[in-house]
Amino acid sequence: MQIYNSLTANKDEFVPIDPGKVRMYVCGMTVYDYCHLGHARVLVVFDMVARYLRARGFDVTYVRNVTDIDDKIIQRANENQESLTSLTTRFIEAMHEDAAALGVLPPDAEPLATEHIDEIVVMIEALMAGDHAYRAENGDVYYSVRSFPGYGRLSGRALEDLRAGARVEVDDAKVEPLDFALWKAAKPGEPAWDSPWGPGRPGWHIECSAMSTGALGNHFDIHGGGQDLRFPHHENEIAQSEGATGEPFVNIWMHNGFVRVNEEKMSKSLGNFFTIREILVHYSPEVVRYFILTSHYRSPLNYGEDSLEHAKAALTSFYIALNDLDPARPEALGEHGDRFFTAMDDDFNTPEAFAVLAELRHDINRAREAGDVDAANRLAGILRELAGILGLLQADPAAFLQGGEVPGLSTAEVEALIAERERARSKKDWTTADRIRDQLKADGILLEDAGGATAWRRG
Repeated sequence: MQIYNSLTANKDEFVPIDPGKVRMYVCGMTVYDYCHLGHARVLVVFDMVARYLRARGFDVTYVRNVTDIDDKIIQRANENQESLTSLTTRFIEAMHEDAAALGVLPPDAEPLATEHIDEIVVMIEALMAGDHAYRAENGDVYYSVRSFPGYGRLSGRALEDLRAGARVEVDDAKVEPLDFALWKAAKPGEPAWDSPWGPGRPGWHIECSAMSTGALGNHFDIHGGGQDLRFPHHENEIAQSEGATGEPFVNIWMHNGFVRVNEEKMSKSLGNFFTIREILVHYSPEVVRYFILTSHYRSPLNYGEDSLEHAKAALTSFYIALNDLDPARPEALGEHGDRFFTAMDDDFNTPEAFAVLAELRHDINRAREAGDVDAANRLAGILRELAGILGLLQADPAAFLQGGEVPGLSTAEVEALIAERERARSKKDWTTADRIRDQLKADGILLEDAGGATAWRRG
């Protein structure tokens, strides 16, 4: 099994530190607002990674943190005139609801920054003892980037290049422009905790170093997050963690690609910024999950109405193939399974894995046409088993096909009209029967007459 490692810029053979076990940490959300499409991609991608590693037989410990204290959170709480705890609790609950809707399984641990202040202080003390950090005249504690010879290796750039090209906060208290805050001295009206350097709060970067090593140990297998975190956040995590512990930090760094909207960068200023909740008003959660996974996790993901409609049509075609079948749990996954796992073993190549699923769909439909119900059920079992590894195709087909993905007639109203149409057909009143079919079609309801019965789905 190979995984692309941002640290080496190569696909590296995945060899866990402890045989059979995987320890993985992913940078989670900063909870001051609803999750957007970029967050959805992180949630779904690393849920897929954890699911697949478990399907491969690994004992996975998956940790995804919550940042519940930082500048943006403080600013939003002040704007709303509410407490920090009220704000973060509300948006943590919303994040959990969005994640569950997208079929994202809960991580094994979800540490909150405010619950790990003691560990953060201990790590900063170790950095100061090792001459990696200093207290500035303004009372803040900074990491000295020049103290860490390996700084820049994750971004693949020399320290001088980073200094010249990076956007860094202007602060006269720093020795070097790239130095970053580990501890921020208390300001009036801001939350603060006691420390050896006086009251204050942690910087963002140190939170993840303390939470990840606290949960998984000083040296673990995989660290993930969005491409935007590669520099400076993850670069800073390496410097902090290895500076404090003297041990290697992470073996494999994984970064998912950016999200674009109609080929433009997603941003609030462009007016193309979408929350998960806004998207789920128009599309079912499984359609959104399917859409996210159809692109390779490292590639840019282009969001647009056409892309979502294509995903909806493709997912619907899978459920049509499964409808009215009785999938058997497969004793073996056969050639389809071999090719599926080969694709996923190659850096979680979901587009190739979907191609295998599409072949299964084709084979199921061909078996149906040939009247071979046993073969169709057997293939349907394999399809559901493999798709389940990606968190897909586990719903009841009829429920999905008849689900209220779009506004319109209720299920009861649809079934009443179908019953009226059946009565008209029994009387050979084809005019009324056709009128009802056309009425239903106008409301997005498609009918399929087969075997003396009528099935329906929302188009």
